[in-house]
Amino acid sequence: MSDLVNQSKRVQAMSKAIFTVADRLHPVVDLCKPYVDGLENLPHDGRFLLVGNHTSFGMAEIVLIPYFVHRELGVRVRGLAERRLASQRGLPGDLLAAAGAVVGNQENGSQLMRHGETLLVFPGGGREMPKFKGEEYQLFWNGRSGFARLAIAHDYPIVPVGLVGGDDVFHSLVERDSAWGRMGRLVSKHVLRQPEVNIPLIHGIGPTLIPRPQRMYLSFGTPIETSKPARMPAAKWEATVKQRTQTALESLLADLQDLRSSDPFRNLNPLGWQSALSSDPEQEVGRAS
Repeated sequence: MSDLVNQSKRVQAMSKAIFTVADRLHPVVDLCKPYVDGLENLPHDGRFLLVGNHTSFGMAEIVLIPYFVHRELGVRVRGLAERRLASQRGLPGDLLAAAGAVVGNQENGSQLMRHGETLLVFPGGGREMPKFKGEEYQLFWNGRSGFARLAIAHDYPIVPVGLVGGDDVFHSLVERDSAWGRMGRLVSKHVLRQPEVNIPLIHGIGPTLIPRPQRMYLSFGTPIETSKPARMPAAKWEATVKQRTQTALESLLADLQDLRSSDPFRNLNPLGWQSALSSDPEQEVGRAS
């Protein structure tokens, strides 16, 4: 088993460079005024498992969640990624490792949890990213509960974290059960060798693939305890923790969508800058008055 904690000097140097740059990006990130709520819910010892939703834009949640956790606590978030991504070799593999990514399996997760590291997982995986028409901000976990089993085994609290905005960067033109959807499944299965991933027909600005400007809304929920009650069957408790996490995450996503609907800065329109919704109650009171 590779040592995921004591990494090579090259990876350590890359990691230091990445987070040095990240620490200097605060003014740039703040220009886009991402809405961030619930940072006070993060356990200060860094010992927790973040469980989030993938969006069709993909990069938003992968970048913003670790960024704001690091900004708040100063810790590196270790992402449990799909094998085809996290097992890359050479420079791409070293960069992913430096950023914190590891192959998402029980063995790697256990090693990191034994060292008290902060972890991030998207139970929906890659199949949750391509959204068809009408599927925005839906979770596609397909019964997967390995993250719950891992957290229970190490008594790790789970922090649900929802991101809204990424599914509006691109719009799908077709539904999953359409002719295009069926053709996309065939391409994924026989050409890309990824039967669980589908390919929708999407567009960004106008008919192009240029991303639509969108404000991002991020919310960290209340930690979910995973210590198994006495006499509770292991399988039942795993299903319970998984369901509690999914329900909490769906609630976060619904609340963020409601909030976003009334935000004049949702499309990053400069004219709405001063009226952008904030997670700071004092700012909201000042605006209302």
